[in-house]
Amino acid sequence: MTRSSAPDPSRDNDTADASADSDTLPCVLSFNANDPTGAGGLSSDAMVIASIGAHALPVVTGTYVRDTREIIGHAGLGDDAVAEQAGAVAEDIPLHTIKVGFAGSAEAVAAIAAFVSDYPSVPVIAYMPDLSWWSEHDIDHYLDAFRELLLPQTTVLAGNNTTLRHWLLPESATDRRARATDLARAAGEMGVSYVLVTGMPTAGDQLSNVLASAQAELFSQSYERIDAGFLGAGDILSAALAALIATGSELTEAVAEALQYLDQALDHGFRPGMGRAVADRLFWAESDSGGDPAAADPSIDIPHPVNETKH
Repeated sequence: MTRSSAPDPSRDNDTADASADSDTLPCVLSFNANDPTGAGGLSSDAMVIASIGAHALPVVTGTYVRDTREIIGHAGLGDDAVAEQAGAVAEDIPLHTIKVGFAGSAEAVAAIAAFVSDYPSVPVIAYMPDLSWWSEHDIDHYLDAFRELLLPQTTVLAGNNTTLRHWLLPESATDRRARATDLARAAGEMGVSYVLVTGMPTAGDQLSNVLASAQAELFSQSYERIDAGFLGAGDILSAALAALIATGSELTEAVAEALQYLDQALDHGFRPGMGRAVADRLFWAESDSGGDPAAADPSIDIPHPVNETKH
């Protein structure tokens, strides 16, 4: 597939064909920072991708300095080191999807964009986290680089409604009535095919998550508000989506299953520290499910991981 079209499991490219006949899992290359709380970042990406039934290729962009209450800072890795990690593994292992989480700097965004341009047939799932903890100068440079270099190569842009509104629709950032299609239209002007917007307000005590193109809403799912504040939900959703597309799911089907996975992970969440809660991404491996992901919730059609991991 190309990034201007919906993910197609029958895509015809040399990378996919080279791995089709081999006994291997589909591989998801993830650019992200380390999160020492384990709630998000690379360790979360790897756990989610494995839960779906794919193999993670984690490329570290730096590390957060944080606890479960707040982000204290971030130590970035040089852009050359980011590019060298990705280049080395991609020359060896076929890529099925690429996920971009927090790159850490505008320079790292540029390096990732240059790498992605060498794999035009591989879908890119880009997640934009909340950057409000960062300095205004760093945020502006990061978003400018992301907008100019990476968005034109992005298949699906995922993010919270508030974060995406402030970035894509700054003139109406306070307008909570902005629709997912408005965000998709703004993203489409920069080359993005689809947006996956979380936390859209609805009537009642629910939030809606919407997949949209510039023309229409393609899928939506509403969930009850969860009282607890969670860390890492956006990383979980975008990693699950990338993994499901890698395993061959059609886009709307992948979004539906990724949202169900996230909902179950949050429902089984726990609070390891004094701050926000952490989702249980291995909820399906609890002893009463026998290591069967479907047994935890039969409505979630997740391929069985190779190893039947238990807590």
